[in-house]
Formats: sequence, C-alpha cells, structure tokens
Amino acid sequence: MHDLSEHIVSGFDRDLEGIQAKIMKMGGLVEAAILKAAKSLETRDEELAEQVRAGDKVIDELEESLNEEAARVIALRAPAATDLRVVLSVMRMSANLERVGDLSKNMAKRTSVLVQMQPIGQTAISLRRMAREVELMLKDALDAYIQRDEDLALDVIERDRDVDQMYNTLFREFLTFMLEDPRNITACMHLHFIAKNIERMGDHVTSIAEQVVFLTSGKKPDDARVKEDRTSTDLGPAHD
Repeated sequence: MHDLSEHIVSGFDRDLEGIQAKIMKMGGLVEAAILKAAKSLETRDEELAEQVRAGDKVIDELEESLNEEAARVIALRAPAATDLRVVLSVMRMSANLERVGDLSKNMAKRTSVLVQMQPIGQTAISLRRMAREVELMLKDALDAYIQRDEDLALDVIERDRDVDQMYNTLFREFLTFMLEDPRNITACMHLHFIAKNIERMGDHVTSIAEQVVFLTSGKKPDDARVKEDRTSTDLGPAHD
C-alpha cells in the first residue's frame, strides 16, 4: 500500500511538472509577442507584425492543451487542497496569458494600418517603452511563480500603477496631437487603442501575480488595487 501511495504521488509530480513546463513555454511566447508587437509598431515592420499575428495560434493551442492536461490531472489524481490550488492557479494563469497574447496580436494588426500614415511624434517609442515595462512585469510574475516568491509577486502588482500612469500620459498626448491637427485624429485613435491594449496587458499580468500570492499564502492580496487609469472606460473595445 505504501508503494502504491508513493507511485501516485510521483505520478502527480510528473503531471505537475508537465503542466508547469507548458505554462513557462506559453509565458515565454507571450513575452516575445509583446516585444515583437511593440517593435513592429516603432520600426513600421509589417513582416514582424505578421509574425505576431501568426504566432498567436501557437499560444492558443498551448492554453487548450494545458487546460485539457489540468482537467485530466484533477479527474484522475483527485489532488488534495494545496496541490489542487497549484493546478487551478496554473489554469487561471494560462487564461491570462492567452488574453495578453490576443492583445499583442491586436496591437500587431494595427501596425499594417499605421504604416500607411505619418508617425505621430515620439508616441511609438513611448508605446514600446510601456510594452517593455509590461513584459518585464510578466517575466517577474513567472519567476515569482517558479520560485514561489510572494514578495516579488506583490512588487509586480505594485508596478501596474506605473503602467497606468504611462497610459494616462500617452492619452493626454494623443488629445494634444488631435487638437493641434484634425488630420492626426485617425492615427491617434489607432494609437490610443494600442495604448489601451498594453494597459490591459498590465492588468492580466497583475492577475497572474495575484495568483502567485494566492498560491503562496492561500489568500488574495489584502488591498484592493486602485487603478491609476484616469481616462474613460467607455471608449469602446480596445480590440478588433
């Protein structure tokens, strides 16, 4: 009976390792998608933008595969409370990663439209800087998950305020450009949707960090997050 118990435990550990390997692979692909989408916008590289759009399918397939594997583990292994928390956390993290991938794809879609228009100031550089901040947050959130580092996860949650503030600054810049010259309106609207997409990516990364806090402490972060986004939330969807 003791041997059977050990066999079940080792089987679960192997399953868990497989699931965790997939979430890290997915995370790496999403990090790359964020950076490529932002770079394609700044350098006006339609081929790079197309790579982001095509690569999103792989991210979607990984999420589907991960969820199927997690459901199988829950059904066959009937994990106890702590182990179940790990599996459920990974499933929630994969859903957030998939959404960040979608937002990166939507960002890349607008590159092909914006390359037909005149650049608007230094906004593409600012958007790339904002995307880089989100990518670094995601890297740290995934590191926090692997290391079970609650402090690092809480730091990621706090840094979402910086992303919100970057978005607010850009929003004001877009308004200024539109007021200065009505011909800037169309480009600025596309750029605004991209900025909003990046801001939403930050929210999803923050949710991943919150899952790490839940995983390490068994509870969600105490303080409700105060969003620093001061713009209207009724500007329509930020995706196609």
